[in-house]
Amino acid sequence: MPESQSVAAAVGRPDEPAYTLQEIFQQSLLWPTTVARVRAASGQLNLDFEKARVLLTGAGSSAYAASAVASAWPRAVAIPTTDLLIDPERYLVDVDAVISLARSGNSPESAAVVERVRALRPNILQLAITCNQESSLVQSGLNGLIVLDPRTNDRSLVMTGSFSNLVLAGLLLAQPQIAAHTADLAAERAKSLLPVIDKECHRIAARVRDRIVVLSSSPLLGWVHEAGLKILEMTGGHFPVVTETYLGLRHGPMSFLREDTLVLCLLSSDPVRRLYEIDLIQELRTKRLGYSVGIAATVDHGSLFDNVIPAVLPDAPDDMRTPFEVLIPQLLGYHLSRGIGLNPDNPSPDGVITRVVQGVTIHRHR
Repeated sequence: MPESQSVAAAVGRPDEPAYTLQEIFQQSLLWPTTVARVRAASGQLNLDFEKARVLLTGAGSSAYAASAVASAWPRAVAIPTTDLLIDPERYLVDVDAVISLARSGNSPESAAVVERVRALRPNILQLAITCNQESSLVQSGLNGLIVLDPRTNDRSLVMTGSFSNLVLAGLLLAQPQIAAHTADLAAERAKSLLPVIDKECHRIAARVRDRIVVLSSSPLLGWVHEAGLKILEMTGGHFPVVTETYLGLRHGPMSFLREDTLVLCLLSSDPVRRLYEIDLIQELRTKRLGYSVGIAATVDHGSLFDNVIPAVLPDAPDDMRTPFEVLIPQLLGYHLSRGIGLNPDNPSPDGVITRVVQGVTIHRHR
């Protein structure tokens, strides 16, 4: 869908989305640009994190991006800026480098965290990966900066292309060769699969009436939290959403399910993890809880679920899959939003949430 067509279709119709669907569909075109930009920046900055203790940080979707990257990075930890800002001493022990992930870089916490880390531990290397070259984060006195393709800086309120490319950029620092190879495979496969995924998401969204559960296993926790947030944001909180691990669901959250609850299941590529996941899915079927939709290889697992959406890379290492499998909850959220009459470009017309967080006062430490 060319951007000109998407934007032109919305001219004169303020309730029609102009950006979100386009920004979801163009992600496979942007992943190769992220590979190229991170490679170039790594060489220019002479980045070497092999023995470093790395802390990855961000807020909201960017915090989930940080979590997804940390899962693939030995000796790395992900701490949201919303925690790091108010309790930095706890988290900076033995840290060698802090990497901030941000779409706009203008959230109040972004630059404040850089300043706070510098005040407490000036020896820590501070790097940022951002989609916006002109931001308060960029101007905060970082030691290094990686700026992604401007098209990753979504104009929609919700983060879509920015999220997947921020995760990919971090993975390219963590495991450069594996991440680059996986991105190449995903870019080609997504081009052919996106129309199929879009059609299935539209069909599944049409049958959702109430609550939604999203499931994955570690190391895909960044994915599951972002999947839930995309549905919540794009529908303005219309559908209650619970995100959980397969094993964790039994420990209380299963009580949330009803017979018609949509249960969106990302199936692991790891055979042992997958056995645990299948056990839980079969238990839900026995208890007649939920309408299960699997994100999986359709040939192998079609009989396990009520419906299957083809996974972009079902056989890739789980810690590499987040930026590519996130296309599915993004498209599901988009169609759920349209189905209840909202505009996914701005699903919060009353300003309950905004594209850049507002209302945060930065209190200075004494």
